[in-house]
Amino acid sequence: MTESNNKQVVLKTSAGDMTVEFFADKAPKHVANFIKLAESGFYDGTIFHRTIPGFMIQGGCPDGTGMGGPGWQVDAEFNDTPHTRGILSMARSQDVNSAGSQFFVCHGDAGFLDNQYTAFGRLVSGEEALDSIVNAPTQPGGEGSKPVSPIKIEKAEVISIEA
Repeated sequence: MTESNNKQVVLKTSAGDMTVEFFADKAPKHVANFIKLAESGFYDGTIFHRTIPGFMIQGGCPDGTGMGGPGWQVDAEFNDTPHTRGILSMARSQDVNSAGSQFFVCHGDAGFLDNQYTAFGRLVSGEEALDSIVNAPTQPGGEGSKPVSPIKIEKAEVISIEA
């Protein structure tokens, strides 16, 4: 068992808590990166800057625009995990090896992302928070996916679980 197999992260948001478990066997670099960022407090105070009902919620950008990152990138670890409701996956630019800190949680089935984005975990609790975040009113213009009132990750807490 790797060290990340016995960890979960609780995303304590202004809309409720979401707890994620990880697929360390399928995406070890992404899992280690997410845990490292959570442990360092990187995600604390960041917002969900993109929410699309039936698709996903996206967060992890340090400046809240969808353009920022931690200053490094993680190479893709595509795997056989389907992008279905509750799956945690890494956002990236057009470059498949450009994931850094931005992540998304699927709100609905998004099979068109399979084998193109690295799925590395899933919600084990907090579907109510997911629904609350994705259904928040959004600003008009552009994609129309930025919440009017920021929904924050108040704390990303790494917890150890029993094997």
